[in-house]
Amino acid sequence: MPQAIGYAAQAADKDLDYFEFERRDPTAEDVEIEIAYCGVCHSDLHQARNEWGGTVFPCVPGHEIVGKVTRVGDKVAKFKVGDTVGVGCMVDSCGHCHSCDEGHEQYCENGFVATYNGEDKHLGGVTFGGYSNRITVKEGFVLKVSDELELAGVAPLLCAGITTYSPLRHWGVSKGHKVGVVGLGGLGHMAVKLASAMGAEVVLFTTSPGKVEDGKRLGADHVVISKDEEQMQAWTNKLDFILNTVAAPHDLDAYLSLLRLNGTMCLVGVPAEHHPSPAVFNLISKRRSLAGSLIGGIAETQEMLDFCAEHGITSDIEMIAMDDINEAYERMLKSDVKYRFVIDMATLKQK
Repeated sequence: MPQAIGYAAQAADKDLDYFEFERRDPTAEDVEIEIAYCGVCHSDLHQARNEWGGTVFPCVPGHEIVGKVTRVGDKVAKFKVGDTVGVGCMVDSCGHCHSCDEGHEQYCENGFVATYNGEDKHLGGVTFGGYSNRITVKEGFVLKVSDELELAGVAPLLCAGITTYSPLRHWGVSKGHKVGVVGLGGLGHMAVKLASAMGAEVVLFTTSPGKVEDGKRLGADHVVISKDEEQMQAWTNKLDFILNTVAAPHDLDAYLSLLRLNGTMCLVGVPAEHHPSPAVFNLISKRRSLAGSLIGGIAETQEMLDFCAEHGITSDIEMIAMDDINEAYERMLKSDVKYRFVIDMATLKQK
């Protein structure tokens, strides 16, 4: 089996460090990929520090992967050696439940296999992710990536991009809609770009006055400082849809009141602790909905990548070396990144 190198957390209270392990040889339906870039998601930090519970150590994070195909199995039809490809948050699912049949593998009723810290059906133990030099993935969970886009900026599309694209598509965001985006981080900046490209009038809500100009640069038509009560009240009952990307507990009622009749707020940020429960009257007074969304299926993720290629959309990134990952985690906790760290795997060297 091919030897792989990467960075892993050995325990919740330990920094990530150099790690050697084995990948499987490609089966007839597998694609082997040399990883060029891997995005750094807030979920990586939660998992590495076991903040959600259930992390199995050692843990090799990373589910925003782009690279080149190095080998393919005999039955692989969609990819060939040298193709530019991506891998997101999933590497397998049951393939036969109602959700999988409808192309919603992310909601697999038997549980999808996560790119890392999932059940490894081939080697046993858990899957290891993209903070590594190579990965082997079932063809059906590999995605085509356009060579027209800057590849490092594509990597975060495999999580941040699809996490925001999927609810925007599901709730039918298009020209004529007023769409709120709460938070301008890794998810939020993608939500602004995508909603704008879909033709919506985009209202960004941020606690940081310093992000006003950046929000407009990314495509927001209006930027509201959410700590300013007067600014918030000006949008009461005016929004069709809100995509809330904040991964920290906060008052949801302040945003629910901005929705017009039949409006929906969708949560995609996952805080380590629960949000305060919203007031029921705030929902029933305008038949408002509070919903959630989790990434997207493989077909929808490919659709998102094609949409981004058509509109020239990539993530705003800061490139880091593999050795800088622990510092990047600390900076991410302080929101000190615009707007996604991406690891250059050329900096990962055998020790």
